[in-house]
Amino acid sequence: MSKVCIFLADGFEEVEALTPVDLLRRAGIEVVTVSMNETREVTGRSRITVLADALWDDAQADTADMLILPGGQPGVKNLGAHDGLKSLLERYAGEGRLLAAICAAPTIFGALGILKGKKATCYPGLEDQLTGAYVVTDQRVVTDGNITTSRGAGTSVSFALRLIEILKDTDAAAKVAAGIVYGHRR
Repeated sequence: MSKVCIFLADGFEEVEALTPVDLLRRAGIEVVTVSMNETREVTGRSRITVLADALWDDAQADTADMLILPGGQPGVKNLGAHDGLKSLLERYAGEGRLLAAICAAPTIFGALGILKGKKATCYPGLEDQLTGAYVVTDQRVVTDGNITTSRGAGTSVSFALRLIEILKDTDAAAKVAAGIVYGHRR
C-alpha cells in the first residue's frame, strides 16, 4: 500500500488538503496528515480546525511514497518557512521521488529550484514564482516526471484523482470518481 504525507500549517486551504485526504483514502492509500505546529491541531484559512494524524517530529515523512503540499495563505508561507520540510522536499526531488502541490504551494517548489525544466501550474497570478518551470495555464493538473501541480480549490478533485492514478492506476481513480459522482476528470 502506498503512503503519502500531507503537510498542514496554520492557514492551509481546507478544500485543497482535505479533498486529497478523503479521495486517496477511498482509494485505499495510506494518508498521514502532518501538523507543522507544536500540537496536532491546525486551523485552516476558513477557520476550520482539524486534528492532524501526526506531528512533524513523529510523522516519519521520509518513508512516504509521495509528499503533498496544500495551498492557502498563510499556510504556504508557513510551510515554506519550515527548514525540515524544505530539506525533505529537496531530497525527494533529488532522488526523483514523488512530490505534489496545489494552488500557491507549487511556489515552494519554485523557490527551492526543483521545477527547473519541468512543466508546472499554480494559482493564477503566481506563475512568476515557479522559477525555472515551463508554466502551463490551460490545464487543471500538470504532471511532469515526479512532480504534480494543480491550480486551486476548484481543481482539488482533479488533483486528487491524478494522484490516485500515479499511486495506483487509472481504474482506481475512475472507481473513486464514479463513487463521488464526479464527471470532470481533467
